[in-house]
Amino acid sequence: MSILSVSDYTAFPPDPHNHKPNSRYSLVIDPARPDGAYVKDLVLNFEELAAGEIIPVHLHTNEEVLIVDEGEAEAFYDGEWHRVGPGSVILVPAGTAHGFRNTSGGMVRLHAVFAGHVLGTQLLERSPAPGTEDLPLPPPAIIDFRELLS
Repeated sequence: MSILSVSDYTAFPPDPHNHKPNSRYSLVIDPARPDGAYVKDLVLNFEELAAGEIIPVHLHTNEEVLIVDEGEAEAFYDGEWHRVGPGSVILVPAGTAHGFRNTSGGMVRLHAVFAGHVLGTQLLERSPAPGTEDLPLPPPAIIDFRELLS
């Protein structure tokens, strides 16, 4: 068992396909222990999504749970956009297209729980950085959160 604190939020790295210059995040993952007594396959992502910014519609190879802690936004799920706010919980099966957009004038605080530290992801739309609007969608990618945080 571990008791962890959410570390300082950090800016997202520059990404021509997922441009969120004013949003921040903090990943929480149980550190590996030599005795194997740690949570191996849950990852938490705490995010502050700035006004007007989006999480483009995408899909994952893993299940995900999204929880809105603060603010009003719209979530893409089941092929349409739904209004969500504090206390909303979105359960996303593996392979299901989903996205998020902050349509309010303030910050939206949410967190995601991923079932697995290795995550396949594919963008189905882009949030292009200025000057990259004509780039094609990137190919699917694999993210290993343990490697990302090491």
